[in-house]
Amino acid sequence: MSNAKRFIGAIYLKDLKVVDSIPGNNVISEDPVSFACALSNSNVDEIMVFDLSPSGDDKAHEAALDMIKDICKAVDVNVTGAGNVKRMEDIKKLLYAGCKRACLNYKDAKNADILQEVSKKFGKDKIVICYDDGKVLEDNKEQIEKYASEAVFFARGKEISAIAAEIPLTVLLDKNDYDKLPDNVFYENEFVSGVTGNIIYENLSAIDECKKNCLEKGLKICALEPAFTWEQLKKNSDGMVPVIVQDYRTDQVLMLAYMNEEAYNKTLQTGKMTYFSRSRNQLWLKGETSSHFQFVKELTADCDLDTILARVKQVGAACHTGSYSCFFNEIAKKDYSEKNPQKVLDSVFEVIKDRKVNPREGSYTNYLYSKGLDKILKKVGEEATEMVIAAKNPNSNEIVYEMSDFLYHMMVLMAEKNVSWEDITDELSRR
Repeated sequence: MSNAKRFIGAIYLKDLKVVDSIPGNNVISEDPVSFACALSNSNVDEIMVFDLSPSGDDKAHEAALDMIKDICKAVDVNVTGAGNVKRMEDIKKLLYAGCKRACLNYKDAKNADILQEVSKKFGKDKIVICYDDGKVLEDNKEQIEKYASEAVFFARGKEISAIAAEIPLTVLLDKNDYDKLPDNVFYENEFVSGVTGNIIYENLSAIDECKKNCLEKGLKICALEPAFTWEQLKKNSDGMVPVIVQDYRTDQVLMLAYMNEEAYNKTLQTGKMTYFSRSRNQLWLKGETSSHFQFVKELTADCDLDTILARVKQVGAACHTGSYSCFFNEIAKKDYSEKNPQKVLDSVFEVIKDRKVNPREGSYTNYLYSKGLDKILKKVGEEATEMVIAAKNPNSNEIVYEMSDFLYHMMVLMAEKNVSWEDITDELSRR
């Protein structure tokens, strides 16, 4: 997808609200997280968040970073953070908040000076530069290509001119700058690889149409590229392929549905699970009426190429009854110990969190909560030391016991500081 044209949603964040432009006086959303989810769910390829808090107002900047963290956690596309970046620490904070990349305003001479430093510290792939003067890229082409992964041109009334750069070029356009759909930017400027700005928000309902137009004109877009064509899959007697749908985070099986060729191709094009309803005899976009969309994470065919396993992000409930999964009618069950590490950790953590809300007399967990953070931290430190000592002993049983103790106390600390397993695993996956 390296040469694909990208539709990049923009969020101008000011006073923890979404405004319509930079500097922005008109509020268009009081809820930046919901706004970001609307962008993500409308098939944008990425999101850029611009922190417009006043320069020097550290409190407003920290609040904006917390909001950016919430946005990164809520959406299913990569987020690039921009605005209020003046030093290496600001890059680090954006990346720690969950941004895939951080953007340096290259117009600022100080930022131009630290480009090499932050690129070497965090990696070229984490650094984007933005500019509003065409000469910037032209005059600093060699350094920018060496230390940045992308350049963002704040066009906004300026001519978009071609500069032979070896990194992707995204243009930021507001609605009043370009009286056409975003895909027209690509037709008229072949060298442009991405479009962002409120031109995307203003045309949000047309993103799928824009991507379709790009494909029809021979332009590559960010779409799923199948290893198997529909012709290569084996169909059932109705000419369809059954699809088993699974939650990509928990591996829970959600439902079973069917695809015909149109549904298969539509799913690949839009990234949203689309099926063929046999009862209604028509194409069925999951969530079209309920808003309980399923966003594709992975499609895998079985050994015979006659069944598809779809791993998805499920919004809302998968079942028409309101149940998260269609599989809830238990037929028979043996007693067994759960062996899935994720389920065990989740189960224990849920009990620990519940003790915080619903204290139980005699509970050691509630004892720790009652003594406060310092006591919890002391126990975490003690258990860490005991784990180190156990690791020096030849008997593996002791280290397992001490690691379990440490994990328990760590989860109490997580609950006390409102950190979830998802926070931890998301951070690990970014690494």
